[in-house]
Amino acid sequence: MGPVSTAPIAFLKGHGTENDFVIVPDPDNALDLPAALVARLCDRRAGVGGDGLLHVVRSAAHPEARDSAGEAEWFMDYRNADGSIAEMCGNGVRVFARYLQHAGLVTAGDLAVATRGGVKHVHLAKNGEVTVAMGRARLPEEQATVSVGERSWPARNVNMGNPHAVAFVEDLAQAGDLYTEPPYSPASVYPDGVNIEFVVDRGPRHVAMRVHERGAAETRSCGTGACAVAVATARRDGADPALTGTPVTYTVDVLGGTLVITEHPDGTVEMTGPAVIVAEGHFDPAWFDAAAGASG
Repeated sequence: MGPVSTAPIAFLKGHGTENDFVIVPDPDNALDLPAALVARLCDRRAGVGGDGLLHVVRSAAHPEARDSAGEAEWFMDYRNADGSIAEMCGNGVRVFARYLQHAGLVTAGDLAVATRGGVKHVHLAKNGEVTVAMGRARLPEEQATVSVGERSWPARNVNMGNPHAVAFVEDLAQAGDLYTEPPYSPASVYPDGVNIEFVVDRGPRHVAMRVHERGAAETRSCGTGACAVAVATARRDGADPALTGTPVTYTVDVLGGTLVITEHPDGTVEMTGPAVIVAEGHFDPAWFDAAAGASG
């Protein structure tokens, strides 16, 4: 396989609560997208620019998704902005579903999307909101303390398939600049690093958050982080759907917008939020070939 410069290669740009993505439709998995090429496409100065890349492939055409083809027609071959492969991206899967709708490949309603993190069930509402089932939260007993400057806070340990430390603060400014990872202890609680959320109350079942994402810095939105925050806030507020049999819903403001998180009695956490297609076009064939050549 390799890029076919004789035919224009289409792309789109989209975002979910300002978590933005380059979308590359490739139903037959005909494009070779090595890490260095993906990084160039996601470069905000030398390429299109994005927090990641959504490679849209039919499940039956991709060796990592063929086993899911009977359940999910489409596979989200997600790549981070540095070109590395990732299992899942909550904001990304909403934008992926929105693209399928935009392209006329699916209609409003329920659909399944194959990902490296398993098949994800998505609902496209007629009002434009997209809901994704994000799985169940785990609440490990081990807890840590998070510090910024002279201040420290206990942090609730929540795992959404990735680790989170949720700290409740009086003012989001107390999180500092979040350019560097806030220290936490004991480090043994998070042997693989952690995403750290700082949370303030905005009203009944309504909070706002800032997040330092593991291996990065502050980001405009973090879907799994918003889910972790909602679950941690519910427990702080004495709400546990598994015990009461009643779903609990929180509105979570992130820097890039608002997400609505519902935890159900069976433990399933659903995230609802916007997904926007901003633009579509074609890569310049000469530029794409040069970028692909430089990555080879």
